[in-house]
Amino acid sequence: MNRVLNRIGLPSNLVWGYVGLVLFMVGDGVEQGWLSPYLASRGIPVPQTALLITVYGITVAIAAWLSGVLVQTMGPRRVMLAGTVAFVMGTIGFVGLGIPHLNWPVMLVFYAIRGIGYPLFAYSFLTWINYSAPVQRRGLAAGWYWFVFSLGLSVIGPFYSSFAIPLIGNISVLWTGGIFVLVGSVLGVFVNRAKVPTSEMHQFSLREVSKAVTLLQRPVISLGLAVKTINGLAQYGLPVFMPIYLATFGFSTTEWLQMWGLVFTVAIFANLFFGYVGDKIGWRRTIAGVGGIAYAAVLIVVFITPHVVGHNFPVMTTILCLCGVTMAGFVPLSALFPLLAPDNKGAAMSILNLGAGLSTFVAPALAAVFFATLGAGGVIGIYAALYVVSAILTPFLKTPEEQRAGRPTSETGAESVDADLETSTHRP
Repeated sequence: MNRVLNRIGLPSNLVWGYVGLVLFMVGDGVEQGWLSPYLASRGIPVPQTALLITVYGITVAIAAWLSGVLVQTMGPRRVMLAGTVAFVMGTIGFVGLGIPHLNWPVMLVFYAIRGIGYPLFAYSFLTWINYSAPVQRRGLAAGWYWFVFSLGLSVIGPFYSSFAIPLIGNISVLWTGGIFVLVGSVLGVFVNRAKVPTSEMHQFSLREVSKAVTLLQRPVISLGLAVKTINGLAQYGLPVFMPIYLATFGFSTTEWLQMWGLVFTVAIFANLFFGYVGDKIGWRRTIAGVGGIAYAAVLIVVFITPHVVGHNFPVMTTILCLCGVTMAGFVPLSALFPLLAPDNKGAAMSILNLGAGLSTFVAPALAAVFFATLGAGGVIGIYAALYVVSAILTPFLKTPEEQRAGRPTSETGAESVDADLETSTHRP
């Protein structure tokens, strides 16, 4: 069994961590798509709901930013357990004390605490993968990570809720989410027996934690942060204005939601594929070629298609699903990033996670600023141009060994990284 798992790129020593992550993210994803309208139906004003989600997003971003450096100093098990505790405490306060009585301050505080939970659990496990998975298959290991992460959060969680809410009600579904989280935590933290090499661990101190900030002084890390921020622009930006744009061609909101849901269904499988491709042809080639250039081209086609075919649901769905394919081209970035700072892999992963958080703010901000004057085409053009910029920056994401060796930036693949680490077994 271990041989089969390793052959498909799923590290056998971490397999229970992957299973635990699926269950944890199911528990975190049970409220996706219905919490806001449910609170509105209970009488919570829309501005208050928006504030609730905004504060939740802030705590998610902070926890994601700190997760890697905390793993580096405390170990993944402790940080993942801290995430579980935060989620459980937040659920008890939010679901048990806040919602039943519509106690707004209690809801706000405890939902923010709940937001700390999944980044500490999920992103700590991603850091653990980068400590434990063989470097020559690390791209595919990252692909499996994003596969199970999205499978739990965006597919199984909402699908489970759609069946469970009519049977047991909204509040009971939120409680069952906590059960999924607890079971996933047991599997991911205790049943998962992988160990982090002691050589990778740093002694806990404020100085070590501050490296989540000071590491940005290294130009290659700052470039990597820019690439990761660009990574999520379309994912978080298109939902802001595409429903409005497509409505002018006769597409309903329901059709948009169906199309956008299929985008992420396609993406979870594309994550695996491009994790594998990245290991074979090179991580940076995959990031630049698929995540940068191809994604930019797809976005332009997304804008043009309704002008050509009008209200054609199958064609528009197919074109939008190409976004799910090309966004997966960034999967190898999760494997490459810690090698940009091999002396501080945890801090590097913290900055990678910071980039993911920045996308959620930058993408809608660009739409808010430019949509009124430039329209959907202008905003999509800006996004596409930035994806091209990410393709230009990616070849400069070189490891310290490559920088010292003065290798040309055309060597953009995992194979050159592996050569530096004396693991050249997978050269294409």
